[in-house]
Amino acid sequence: MSIEEIEAEALRLDPKSRARLAEKLLESLEQLSEAENERIWAEEAARRDAEWDTKTGVGRSSAEVFRAARAKLK
Repeated sequence: MSIEEIEAEALRLDPKSRARLAEKLLESLEQLSEAENERIWAEEAARRDAEWDTKTGVGRSSAEVFRAARAKLK
């Protein structure tokens, strides 16, 4: 069974069952070794960096981000 099939099956569960499954999955991540956790974060950082490098003009300036945040707080 592929990850996509597992995901589709999980999304068909009722909300209470999905919450229980999510809790178990999150708990399993908390049990990773320090080395495994560092490896996963390094891979994610590399993926995000590569994604950023392939997209031009996608980012926003800090001034724009703060302006939007302040507008939401009003």
